Amino acid sequence: MKGFPLPFSEFHVDQEFVTPHRTVSAEEIDRFAELSEDHNPLHRDREFARSTRFGTVIAHGAFTFSILTGLWDRAGFMSGTVEAFVAVDRLRFLLPVRAGDELHARVRVLATSPRASGGVIVLDNSLSNQRDEAVLSCQTTLLIRADRPSIRSTRSPVNARPTGRWRAPEPAEP
Repeated sequence: MKGFPLPFSEFHVDQEFVTPHRTVSAEEIDRFAELSEDHNPLHRDREFARSTRFGTVIAHGAFTFSILTGLWDRAGFMSGTVEAFVAVDRLRFLLPVRAGDELHARVRVLATSPRASGGVIVLDNSLSNQRDEAVLSCQTTLLIRADRPSIRSTRSPVNARPTGRWRAPEPAEP
């Protein structure tokens, strides 16, 4: 292996990745409501949200899933080699995500299937909060290119290591 991002040939069944951590802010939840035009008061109105079973504003499920894909990119293992989503299966929103939650993902390769150029991988994903409680789980099927791109992302991967199991460093104190 030559490093990240990984071309299809460097993905293997049972290979695992742990992404960096990311903190969700109230402003991001609000901006996602604007972007998606989902203005459910559960995601925007603090007074309304206090009267719900959650007791506070919570993130949209679609935003939570988007955080997962963003963490893949930050980790770097397929930034530039994933070409398309093929499917999302068994998507489960297990716990609410609140402002201040710190999320990270554990990703395991379940299957690989070569194609004429590159191939398809199936990933088992678990997105967890700072208490290591799973908030989202799903399986994703992705089309991965055969080669490592020559154009690198403008964002450097966080602690990208080219072998199966790794953990990103904890964020530095400001």
